[in-house]
Amino acid sequence: MLRTVLKPRWLGLLAFLLVVLVSFTWLGLWQLNVARDKGKSEAAEAATKLPVAPVSQVIRPHQQFPENGSGRPVSATGRYDAAHQLLVADRRLDGVSGYWVITPLVVEATGARLVVVRGFVTDPARATPPTTSGTVKVTGTLAPGESPSTSGTLPAGQVGTIDLGVLLNQWKGSLYNAFVFKTGEQPNATTAGIKPIPPPEIQTHGLSWRNAAYALQWWVFAGFAAYMWWRMVRDDWNEDRRTGTSPARERTTKEAHV
Repeated sequence: MLRTVLKPRWLGLLAFLLVVLVSFTWLGLWQLNVARDKGKSEAAEAATKLPVAPVSQVIRPHQQFPENGSGRPVSATGRYDAAHQLLVADRRLDGVSGYWVITPLVVEATGARLVVVRGFVTDPARATPPTTSGTVKVTGTLAPGESPSTSGTLPAGQVGTIDLGVLLNQWKGSLYNAFVFKTGEQPNATTAGIKPIPPPEIQTHGLSWRNAAYALQWWVFAGFAAYMWWRMVRDDWNEDRRTGTSPARERTTKEAHV
């Protein structure tokens, strides 16, 4: 079989086959990446188009963050717990370094705290507490908690990340396993010194099945091309055996004549 493979025509076709396999594999991977990107975009767009829902209809206190919860528009009515306001250090907005201002909102429906990102400041002195101690209705987009901080020791009143486990230990009581990027509140309880933060890009997992099918199609073509090369080589080898013209047999015949 090896001697059949080493025939010039099959070696030439093998070189062409390798080019085809590399090209088709790359095209399949490209389509798969397109499928992932389009899937994420479609999932993010779908999440933001959902109607605003009370936060307790989307997630309950201490409940695991829902799989499709990122970017979900929610509302919550309650009172700000200004005494436990914190700053999240090392954040950026429009290329400027600063802090996120986070304040827990005690939700009326459950009595649990919901972390609200009220905005951004460049100077901690500008992070004024809410201007009202009364009931407010906050609207915004939902986000999961962040990973533990690696910033080391920070000044009092500052944290490195919105690590909900750490906040739960600090604040005690019930806590939603999520936080909200505030997009509005009634009545307005935030001063002009705190800049609003646009909701961040949604980190979702999705797949466009059409492009995924295209990726699979390229890989099937690659597999079919490899199979056809092998089939032609095998048929040639069988033909050599049938007619007695295999390279090994020809060499034996020549030696016998000598």
